[in-house]
Amino acid sequence: MPSELPTVWVLGDQLNRQGALAGMQPGDCRVLMVESDLKLGSKRWHRQRAHLVISAMRHFAAELRADGFEVDERTAPTLPAGLAAHRNDFDVERVIAMEPMSWDGKAMLERHGVETIRNDQFFCHYDEFAEWQASRKSFKMEDFYRWQRTEHHVLMDGDQPLGGQWNFDHDNREKPPKDGRAWPEITRFELDDIDQAVLADLPSDLWGSDPDGTWPVTREQALIRLDEFVLTGLEPFGPHEDAMLAAEWKMAHSVLSTSMNIGLLHPAEVVDAVERACRDRNLPLNSVEGFVRQVIGWREYVWCVYWLWMPDYRSRNALQADRPVPPVFTGAAETEMKCVANTMRHVHDHGYAHHIERLMVLGNLALTAGVDPWAMTDWMWANFVDGAEWVMLPNVIGMALYADGGMMATKPYASGGAYINKMSDSCKGCRFDPKKRTGNDACPFTTLYWDFIARNEKHLVGNHRMARQVAGMRRLSDLEAVRERAVDVLAALDAGTL
Repeated sequence: MPSELPTVWVLGDQLNRQGALAGMQPGDCRVLMVESDLKLGSKRWHRQRAHLVISAMRHFAAELRADGFEVDERTAPTLPAGLAAHRNDFDVERVIAMEPMSWDGKAMLERHGVETIRNDQFFCHYDEFAEWQASRKSFKMEDFYRWQRTEHHVLMDGDQPLGGQWNFDHDNREKPPKDGRAWPEITRFELDDIDQAVLADLPSDLWGSDPDGTWPVTREQALIRLDEFVLTGLEPFGPHEDAMLAAEWKMAHSVLSTSMNIGLLHPAEVVDAVERACRDRNLPLNSVEGFVRQVIGWREYVWCVYWLWMPDYRSRNALQADRPVPPVFTGAAETEMKCVANTMRHVHDHGYAHHIERLMVLGNLALTAGVDPWAMTDWMWANFVDGAEWVMLPNVIGMALYADGGMMATKPYASGGAYINKMSDSCKGCRFDPKKRTGNDACPFTTLYWDFIARNEKHLVGNHRMARQVAGMRRLSDLEAVRERAVDVLAALDAGTL
């Protein structure tokens, strides 16, 4: 006879007792968790990324068992194969899951007859966003952010923003400090038997350093990380959130993204903790608002536009970029560009680089070099511990590479070496000069910046935010020499000899 007990399928980025498990008690359901061989083999994952997801899944399964749930935890060639084997073994008629975090995942559940309930891991469901934007002629992240602040009464004083303004960005763009200050420390969690078993099971050809306990794999660890940030990281976060230091891989950033992205923390509880600290301790609003903006503004906006624009969005390539991902990104080569070398060391060691390193070093180089947007998206998805398709598509295709032609950002985030020189300590001692655009010692970022504008002039000339840059390019007396130098830079970048 078919089992009367329904199955709740918990996916690897839904590791909490909400969603389809909300209100469930032991005996109410059977829990299914599937590790997919195809998923693990689909990319050359960063070792810490692969470990994080699998270890967190196995820890959650163990917690559910300890609480009395029956858990079918299995490895299968694919997720559908795991579902089919589960149904066959337990004669299950009804399988329930929370809406997946990906377009393909949702389609897969629909094809295989899995009931889905509304995804509850965000402030704003994508259906609500679609309804909101449909009533507007145009929309920006700032509009969405203010709506969400008001809707959820976050950092509000009545119907007005706390402190009398919505945005404190101008206070959060300070250059990197030169005083050698100490930055907030984080707990490194001891790897237990489950962690060690996961490490033993990982393929040998993954990239990056072994896990060192940096990334929480349980809710208990995630709550420790949240408490640490609120107590020691929140106050100094704001002023230098855009600065880059070679010796500081996280500075005062929260490093909470992995815990939110796999479901160990809900963004609402993160924002609540930050707001309580702000009001109880009278913390500087520029730091508090800057962090809240990252969570309730940018993160939620990225989630919503992913669903609004899929599935066509992932094939966008407005600038017809087609170069491969540079060998220096894949670990196949080193580089004399110190900013890139420093950022890649952070990625290798931690599977992480903060948002400015991602946008203005890695993304900027890929943009100005003309790297294929899907190849770059796929690489970042595989190599960042907080990566997922919904995270990387808007951030890479839209924000970093302008491959959507302006759907996400109002201009390309391209810059020469001057920005990196201002906001990092990498240029000091680098063999390349950020002020030079020609010659063997010219900064590749500076050379490629002007070449990028010249190469894409037809696409950029109608953008009012790029008018000054296009006009500046046209005035260059050495533009021909710059473009000749760019040919050499791109060849060296492709060959891994830059």
